Amino acid sequence: MADGFIRWYREAAATPVLAQQAQLFERHGIVLVHPTRGGAVVLDVEGNAVVMRPEELGHLLALRIASLTMNWWFSANVNVIDQYVYEPLGCEIQTLWLDGLTPQQEDAVEAAVMAAARELPVPTRAVIVDRSGAGDPEDWDSAVLYEGDGLPPFPDRVLARHPLAQRFTRSPVLGRQEAGGGLTLFSPARPS
Repeated sequence: MADGFIRWYREAAATPVLAQQAQLFERHGIVLVHPTRGGAVVLDVEGNAVVMRPEELGHLLALRIASLTMNWWFSANVNVIDQYVYEPLGCEIQTLWLDGLTPQQEDAVEAAVMAAARELPVPTRAVIVDRSGAGDPEDWDSAVLYEGDGLPPFPDRVLARHPLAQRFTRSPVLGRQEAGGGLTLFSPARPS
């Protein structure tokens, strides 16, 4: 079983949107620039922190030549690890790890990602919210990237666009709510 995570699939942007994403996250109390180090923090292959200007990080992400692992910050000591990957099918995937966060901080990360999924100009394919880590993030790749037949066990919430959303609409055990921008939010239905 994995740690809790939020996995965000979106179409590759023609123009980088890191600065816009950072502004949206900041509205939820999550910042890109470390409060005392004065820069964005990227983890190198050995797990060491490398501090750089946010513009440099944005440039590296725009090159789309390698995966990056970076941090978002609640405070100088509380961070959210974000693995940023580009798939060959023109999709960007961010996996934000929730381990070590309080429930309120998890709420903030989820709210920030959901707001960014709706507000950024880059279309979102899906957001998978699995706070308990019931599955592995990669389990969703087949369904989201390749329209695979199998679906992993349902997590806490899924924000999805057609055709993935279509697969959930017939389920009587899932609640459904239109989220705007062609996205639908699914969550386990509460017994009445």
